Amino acid sequence: MAGSQASHPHPYVPRDLHLPGYVPCFLSQSNILTVFASFTVILFSLTWIFSGRLKKTKVDRLLIFWWAFTGLTHMVLEGYFVFAPEFFKDNTGFYLAEVWKEYSKGDSRYAGRDAGVVTVEGLTAVLEGPASLLAVYAISTGKSYSYILQFAISLGQLYGTAVYYITAILEGDNFSTNSFYYYAYYIGANFSWIVIPSIISIRCWRKISAAFQAQSQTKKHKTR
Repeated sequence: MAGSQASHPHPYVPRDLHLPGYVPCFLSQSNILTVFASFTVILFSLTWIFSGRLKKTKVDRLLIFWWAFTGLTHMVLEGYFVFAPEFFKDNTGFYLAEVWKEYSKGDSRYAGRDAGVVTVEGLTAVLEGPASLLAVYAISTGKSYSYILQFAISLGQLYGTAVYYITAILEGDNFSTNSFYYYAYYIGANFSWIVIPSIISIRCWRKISAAFQAQSQTKKHKTR
């Protein structure tokens, strides 16, 4: 019985990170990425077909996919991390646990339950996840709050990403097993949550500004 509870040597940095009961990944990196890529392709196909029936523009159809993808990622993937603090002990090969065991090679703060990371991921999962799915509904039905909602979520994502990187830098920025995991996971996996929210924020800002400008011009015409 005692042998079954013994910790295996973990691959994370720092090497003295205390992870009692650690169990190595059952799934390979290729298996994990294949499942994630398959999910992404299936979700894109479903949202593209769905949005096509709604006669939406290509931009709106891409946005519907993005918000569905980011909402499910926040709620399911990141939510699991937040509410499963001992994922590194999982010995069943459960996919979500395997994802975080693998990702921790790029940022061991996840395996070590760093308070800053848990806070950022918790707020993201609980607030931004549902809000992202609400954005899918807002775009699909043409709600008036669509742009302000997307703008708010995007700012939240950018803020969370900034906190994620800044806290890492302040703590020494030495949490990756090697340079491959540093650039592939720590940098690459988070890159889209910098670029896409930035683009969406700019677009929403212009849309909102244009709406207010049009409203202002309408009022001027009425007062003449």
